[in-house]
Amino acid sequence: MNGLNPFVLFAASIFTSNMILANFLGMCSFIAVSKDIKTSLGLGQAVTFVLTFTTVINYLLYRYVLIPMNLEYLRYIVFIISIAAFVQLVEMIVERQLPVLHHALGIFLPLITVNCAILGVSLFMVIRKYSLVQSVAFGFGSGVGWTMAIVALAGLKKRLNESRVPKGLRGAGITLIITGLMALGFMGFSGMVQIS
Repeated sequence: MNGLNPFVLFAASIFTSNMILANFLGMCSFIAVSKDIKTSLGLGQAVTFVLTFTTVINYLLYRYVLIPMNLEYLRYIVFIISIAAFVQLVEMIVERQLPVLHHALGIFLPLITVNCAILGVSLFMVIRKYSLVQSVAFGFGSGVGWTMAIVALAGLKKRLNESRVPKGLRGAGITLIITGLMALGFMGFSGMVQIS
């Protein structure tokens, strides 16, 4: 069992092991939805919520169903099914309670199901042998880090709209350059704590 303090794990999953900037997981919706700060924040909150709760659900399923039945090899399928079911529930709630956000997120809210960052957190939790408390800290921290990265990118893109970007770099080109520079900036935190 990994003896890492949950608070250290939480901080590390935000800064040094950020799902977007260190592992490059969840890039599709990160690039596509980062045009507006409010929408990015809404998606980030949804991803954080889903990450936190699916990490707990997948931990419990893995430890108390798959391991006792010697079905560990089914973890990919079980994790994907539990993530899809939970995202469907979140989508129905957002559609009813926050219709403006649901419309703004469009197709990217149901696409949280296939956001590889969410599956990645569950798989990292198993591979690194985290406890339940560590898994919750890692899942929540990963969501916070993902949210921080997408909101920062949205803010930078908003500033770029007021700047003269060379024609060949507009769109995805400048977005990938900014993401790379953000990743380099976050590498500055790597001396603090590294989880792997």
